[in-house]
Amino acid sequence: MTKDEALKKLKDAGQEHVLKYFDELDSSAKERLLTQIEETDLSVLSHIKDAGKPLQRGVFSPLPVMQRDEIMRREKEFHDAGVKAIKEGKTAALLLAGGMGTRLGSDNPKGMYDIGINKPVYIFQRIIENLLDVVHETDTWIRLYIMTSEVNHDATVNFLKEKNFFGYREDRVTFFKQSMAPACDHNGKLYMEEKGKLFRSPNGNGGWYSSMERVGLDKEMVKEGIEWIDLFAVDNILQRICDPCFVGATVLSNSSVGAKVVKKAARDEKIGVMCLEDGKPSIVEYYDLSEEMMDAKDENNEPAYNFGVILNYLFHVPELNKVSEDKMPLHVVEKKINYMDEEGNFVKPDKPNGYKFEQLVLDMIHQLDTCLPYEVIREHEFAPIKNKTGIDSVESARELALKDGIEL
Repeated sequence: MTKDEALKKLKDAGQEHVLKYFDELDSSAKERLLTQIEETDLSVLSHIKDAGKPLQRGVFSPLPVMQRDEIMRREKEFHDAGVKAIKEGKTAALLLAGGMGTRLGSDNPKGMYDIGINKPVYIFQRIIENLLDVVHETDTWIRLYIMTSEVNHDATVNFLKEKNFFGYREDRVTFFKQSMAPACDHNGKLYMEEKGKLFRSPNGNGGWYSSMERVGLDKEMVKEGIEWIDLFAVDNILQRICDPCFVGATVLSNSSVGAKVVKKAARDEKIGVMCLEDGKPSIVEYYDLSEEMMDAKDENNEPAYNFGVILNYLFHVPELNKVSEDKMPLHVVEKKINYMDEEGNFVKPDKPNGYKFEQLVLDMIHQLDTCLPYEVIREHEFAPIKNKTGIDSVESARELALKDGIEL
């Protein structure tokens, strides 16, 4: 993209200030900024009018969950079907690792955080060792995709190479960067991070497939014969990845997607809940769960909306072409955004000062026809690390890991 082409794109969107310091930049910084402008979808800025407005939702109804008693009764059947799919190379794993450890007090990628007590144990290490359990059980090296972001890609790649991928085969690991979205102030003006750099952030966990498509990995999956991809986040150190029973149950149910779920710890726990919305699989966030839904009972007099998602989904790759990015709602999220002001000074705000734009994986699921909610035991598969202390923290995850027999 030339400077004139960039100026036209920015002028049409009322964002000419992005090039204010262009002539002061060296050639490489100029090229980087022009590339950012070319890659950035400025149409998202039209959505700031929706900030603070609840998304229009449909009619909710319960979605039956495959619970532990049925899973245990059919364990061999599910396990055998899952092992078969894995051995045939039909299953891959995708780690969402674009975030930083800021809330944990770290300037590194979140996966580099050391949760060890008596020795170094990194979040990336725990996740890879969980996947290695299945590799050793099935004698099959599963393709592992790792989605990084613009802000942490180099650090993530360098760290994992330095650690020899914690025993994982490097030729079975594929990195790619998540697409980025701009951020703006409350008036819709794009924020700059520095004179030659737009402020951009990852476009939400719902952007994973479009990010794969952008670099041709969707076609590579088809070429490799991959039919199922297990999507999971970096912050849960106990989750089982490509678990044969989960894979087998999802395959045998002929579902478009499988979703690992746990029983809610409390009726108002802050966790998204599996359900149907207008007859299609969906997830209702805890803040949208009405009192009536929290009190609703199923035919067994159990809570009807009682199973929360843990962000571990098994997608049927051939059906992902049904997911249209255009139909996915764009979530406008008010945030504190560090930026460069008009005088070129760096500003770190103490309250929300603008908007980021995200797509969420829950909206992908709602575009698919069927979903199998698959119950797992919370204590064995759900130890999220979102904070340094307290609930869903490094402390609570360490405690759960120790109870599960993991040496820290």
